[in-house]
Amino acid sequence: MPEAAGDNRNEGETGLQHYVGRFAPSPTGPLHFGSLVAAAASYLDARANNGSWLVRVENIDPPREAPGAVTAILRALETYGFEWQGPVTYQGSNEGRHRAVIADLIARGLAYPCTCSRSSLADAPAGESGPVYPGTCRHGCDAGEHAIRLLTNDLPVSFTDGLQGRFEQRLESAVGDFIIRRKDGLIAYQLAVVVDDFDQGITDVVRGLDLMDSTPRQLHLQRCLDMPQPRYKHTPLVLSADGQKLSKSSGAKPIPLDRVEPVLIRALASLWQEPAPELAEASLEDVWKWAIGHWDPEKLRAKKQTFQAPETIANKQNRLS
Repeated sequence: MPEAAGDNRNEGETGLQHYVGRFAPSPTGPLHFGSLVAAAASYLDARANNGSWLVRVENIDPPREAPGAVTAILRALETYGFEWQGPVTYQGSNEGRHRAVIADLIARGLAYPCTCSRSSLADAPAGESGPVYPGTCRHGCDAGEHAIRLLTNDLPVSFTDGLQGRFEQRLESAVGDFIIRRKDGLIAYQLAVVVDDFDQGITDVVRGLDLMDSTPRQLHLQRCLDMPQPRYKHTPLVLSADGQKLSKSSGAKPIPLDRVEPVLIRALASLWQEPAPELAEASLEDVWKWAIGHWDPEKLRAKKQTFQAPETIANKQNRLS
């Protein structure tokens, strides 16, 4: 595979130029249909924009990793015809960089240790994304095992999502100072994803709508670290027939690795791309060629949910907006 794209922060509204996208699965289990839809959206947006597409395994939480998951994920991506630039990268290998960034934030007074336990925060007020940290340790805490939190304020953090429109959050009121290093010493997702996106020159993040309310925290971190802001598109969540979000935790089945073309076509239908009937007899290469040539993210605009597409692409009913 060709080498990964280099630094892309030279021009444009966000300080970014050549399109670099990524798919960043967590190795907590094999790919399911919802993961396939998310990967396809990211891949198609990159390829349709003549961009690069990277694969980064987010292996920063070893207790949650499933044995063999990395191998299964990469095999599935290859079997379904995804092609990425450069080698697969692993978030865990950037731990030293993550810890250096955290040390810098602490030194600049932007982050601080916190010894609060979950039980001690049981009475914290509820916010948009769960309990709001009340700032208990902002001005010091007892010695002992501690997490690291990033300082927030109540100034609005807003961005315009490429699919969902404008989104705004006041972090101090909505979530409070949030964790960037856990009490067990593991790096938190919010910190790792921001640093790794910057280090890899990611210009465009296309991912599921369930991560949209994390974006203001990531924007706040980017500003604290003087890093450019990527463009974001948050795609509708894929629901099962009973209306549940497809996920590993809800028991979503792995995608099959035989006769993958019909499954990919169903993924395109779930992305509202209206795959042509003649694709039913097409090769995998031709399905991708059609999908890249016809990629239209406007068909996803403002859509929050979509049902898993039925077995036949002729049936285009049963969609949620």
